[in-house]
Amino acid sequence: MNPGETRTGPLAGLKVLELGHYIAAPFCTHVLADLGAEVIKAEPPGGDPFRGWGAAVDGNSVWFSVNGRNKLCIELDLKRQKDIALKLAERADVLVENFRAGQLERLGLGPDVLHRVNPRLVIARISGYGQDGPYRDKPAFGAIGEAKGGIRHLTGYPAGASDLPPPRCGISISDDLAGMYAAIGLLAALWQCDAPGAAGARGRGRVVDVNLVDSVFSLMEGMLPEHAMDGRIRQPFGAALPTAAPTNTYPCADGKWLCIAGNSDLIFGRLMREIGHPALADDPRYRTNGDRCARRNELDSVIAAWTRTLPAKAAEERLEASDVPCSRLYDIADCVSDPHFQARKSVLEIDDPLIGRTFHPGPAIRLDGERPEAVVAWTGPKVGAHTDFVLHELLKLPREMA
Repeated sequence: MNPGETRTGPLAGLKVLELGHYIAAPFCTHVLADLGAEVIKAEPPGGDPFRGWGAAVDGNSVWFSVNGRNKLCIELDLKRQKDIALKLAERADVLVENFRAGQLERLGLGPDVLHRVNPRLVIARISGYGQDGPYRDKPAFGAIGEAKGGIRHLTGYPAGASDLPPPRCGISISDDLAGMYAAIGLLAALWQCDAPGAAGARGRGRVVDVNLVDSVFSLMEGMLPEHAMDGRIRQPFGAALPTAAPTNTYPCADGKWLCIAGNSDLIFGRLMREIGHPALADDPRYRTNGDRCARRNELDSVIAAWTRTLPAKAAEERLEASDVPCSRLYDIADCVSDPHFQARKSVLEIDDPLIGRTFHPGPAIRLDGERPEAVVAWTGPKVGAHTDFVLHELLKLPREMA
């Protein structure tokens, strides 16, 4: 598809301006673009620094192939070309940014200025700590959001089990969460702006304030009321689930691991019968989830003794035949080769003109009637690939303004 052609999807017609870099704001607009929105990504001269992260082919980031897909990428120096930024904001429905709090104002592009040129503009602001509060001006990246939001404290093993620091979860979860929350927030603001009967003043733009720390903190489950109840502080629990048992990850004969979730009474019974311990299914010591949590170590030892006798795939097949939730721990190669991922087109095979044949994730959101493979109109382009098209065909600016 050429950039000038009409996109399809539920957000077709929505115009988004991204003043984003690295992960959080670009992930937000990645979600919107996959749903059909027109996204113009304004990058500083030389491009988003994110383009230099991770593996590359001939200097072209393979990650940006995904994160920049379906976006119109232009080079724009916000310090020298503020007038063009305002022109872009004037035609947009949504602006998404993830500068440090206050940076947009220092550039002369704060919400007051933007709403003067476009009163209906919804502005999604993603920062480390939010647009107010005593930590507003502190710098932060995703790892800091994890640390301050509470998740990094939980991603290790119980005290004394390891002297290593608590690990990160393996992906930039605080950035991705903030990006998703920003997408939800701006869609809510658009609804409030346009929907008949929606609360609030119709036709008025809003500012959506999302930050890395709150995005992580929002996932802390029951820990706040637990702490209020008796001062308890949930501690790292390793691979087990502290609120249900037996749920853990168990070693197998081939050196691989199998995750088993025997969370309910019925599933626990099926699990015990399948692994050769039918008496435990009816043992009063394990009747309720609370009973099982209190004796989880006993149950984990029984289950691990069974999984150690089988390769992970064989153990998985046995348990699945008994309708027990379980899974081997997949790496990316397992995902690519799995028939379920293939059938649902969760892995898309893509021809990228910059990096060649590659894989992209399919859409996580599926609407009936939408073909998953149609989500990729084009892959992440070179820096400034669409500058001429956006400035002179969309904005109709004279050449001397570029």
